[in-house]
Amino acid sequence: MPAYEKKKIGTAQLTFDGKSVDMDVWEGTLGERAVDIGALRKNTGLITYDPGYVNTGSCESNITFVDGDNGILRYRGYDIEDLANNCTFVEVAYLLIQGKLPTRDELQKFSRLLNQHSMIHEDMLIFFRNYPERAHPMAIASAMGVSLSSFYPELEDIEEAKNIAATRLLSKLRTMAAASYKKFIGEPFIYPSSKLTYCENLLNMMFGSPVAEYQIDPVLVKAMNQLLILHADHEQNASTSVVRLVGSTGANLYASIAAGICALWGPYHGGANQEVMDMLEEIVRNGGDVDAMIARAKDPNDSFRLMGFGHRVYKTYDPRAKVAKRVCEEVLGKLGVNDPLLEVAKKLEERALNDDYFIKRKLYPNVDFYTGITYRAMGFPTNMFTVLFAIGRLPGWIAQWYELHGDAAQKIGRPRQIYIGAPKETFVPIDQRVSG
Repeated sequence: MPAYEKKKIGTAQLTFDGKSVDMDVWEGTLGERAVDIGALRKNTGLITYDPGYVNTGSCESNITFVDGDNGILRYRGYDIEDLANNCTFVEVAYLLIQGKLPTRDELQKFSRLLNQHSMIHEDMLIFFRNYPERAHPMAIASAMGVSLSSFYPELEDIEEAKNIAATRLLSKLRTMAAASYKKFIGEPFIYPSSKLTYCENLLNMMFGSPVAEYQIDPVLVKAMNQLLILHADHEQNASTSVVRLVGSTGANLYASIAAGICALWGPYHGGANQEVMDMLEEIVRNGGDVDAMIARAKDPNDSFRLMGFGHRVYKTYDPRAKVAKRVCEEVLGKLGVNDPLLEVAKKLEERALNDDYFIKRKLYPNVDFYTGITYRAMGFPTNMFTVLFAIGRLPGWIAQWYELHGDAAQKIGRPRQIYIGAPKETFVPIDQRVSG
């Protein structure tokens, strides 16, 4: 992969209270510009204040490019639509982790490693048996993810070891996700098969049975590949930033990924497609009145919000949502499913896209809007949606973790703050303190 670097395009100066600092201005390969504030506090005593880090660049990265204003998402330079329409999830995982699309031989070798490392240690099955019957699969996934570090030794940072660590996580988390689902519904665990591809194995372990062969539908396998590809990476989002932050402390790959899973669990991040489903079901229960929900979303005195619309980065139609909508229609059409939620979702999208309120605020459907409907049609319960997101995001997290550890400029993450507490209190012994 060619080496690209940022270039200096000028300087910016900040002056405050008689002190000045010159700050380099850098430009990335696709025109993104950043002011280097590394010397700001040293020279002026100031720090930046940026809640949510919405204007803060924490690193250099050559993995994913997002242009939210123009609806562009690329992995290693490749448009998301091209990858989703032409690649398997394993190919895209290889691209993100290794930095290039694999040759046929490289893909076969990577696939063999995935099959080789797909089983989990038998002792880990004890963990599953001791979780509460209705334990959320995300709780199990995060705990089992960090537990992998107890069963598998640390590997040196060489290429072959990198492959093994990556394929272990990609394969074993998928196997553990399926096991957590079987635990949830009280069915026996289905072991992975070396005869099946990555997504075939996932579907078989989820829906297979020891007493009846599961018929693997190629349409569902293709859809599973495409949905996982859509989730594979998304620049410095909340969970990826957590993976990098934990990794910056020297924590191992497994611990960092487990932290990312926990971050992804939140309803404003990976759990958003479950929130979309809850919203659509509420609309159906209320007679399918889309206009009433639109009115509620526009009412400043109503706390209701349209889930699946708008994005921190995208100010136009999320390119992943276009693919997700098509996949949804293909899957429901193939299965012959007439889901009223899909019709409500389409009406909701149509109304919002033609309403000045949403247009002015640049609130368009995001990737979460249609994925939940597809997963439900495939047979996944809603509490598995975020686990599937985590499986899809794994290659991105792994790639980001390795990139962090290959960047000599990176330091342990340590944000600053603006303190707004008491200046100084006089200490009073407990016997002299007055209530109230």
